[in-house]
Amino acid sequence: MSHHLFLIASTREPGHMGNTEWLARQAAARLPAGATQTWLRLADEPLPPFVDLRHTAGSYPMPEGRARQLLDATLACTDLVLVAPVYWYSFPSTLKTYLDHWSAWMRVPGLDFKAQMATKRLWLVTTSGERRKAQPLIDSTQLCADFLSMPLAGVLWGKGGPPDAVQADETAVAGAATFFQPR
Repeated sequence: MSHHLFLIASTREPGHMGNTEWLARQAAARLPAGATQTWLRLADEPLPPFVDLRHTAGSYPMPEGRARQLLDATLACTDLVLVAPVYWYSFPSTLKTYLDHWSAWMRVPGLDFKAQMATKRLWLVTTSGERRKAQPLIDSTQLCADFLSMPLAGVLWGKGGPPDAVQADETAVAGAATFFQPR
C-alpha cells in the first residue's frame, strides 16, 4: 500500500494553516483507504545550511539528528508530496535547504539515495496569487524529479494570497478531490 510523506515547506507561524497546506489536506482526505500519511513541517526543526563537500571530502557521513529523521522519512515513503507555497517565484527556503541536502545524501557511501528515490513518485501542491508566478517552482520540481528519475505524478495549483483564499478557488478544490487518483 502507499505511504505519502507530506513535507510542509511554509514558514507560516505555528498554529496557522496556510492556503497550500489546506489544499494539500483536502487532497489527502481523498487518499484510498489503507494509504498511510506522514506530515512534517520543515520549519519545525530547520536543517543546518548545506555545506558542499564534493570537491574536498567527496563523500558525506550518514546524517544525524533532524537530517537523519528527514532522510529516513523520505526513504520510507512511496510518494513524496511537496507542500510548497510560492515564495519569490520559487521554493520556500525550508524546502530549498531540504533539497540541497539531497546532494549530500547521494554521496553517503552505501546509501544509494538516487536509486531509492527513483522508486518513488513526486507530487507538488502549491499556491500563489497567479498561476504564472508558480511556474518557476513547478519547473524546478520537474527538474528535481527528472534528475532522480522519479515521475512527477501531479501538480496541484490553487489561487492563494490572503488567508483562506484558496477555499474560493473552485477549480483547485475540485482538483484536490481527484489529485491522488490513478491517471
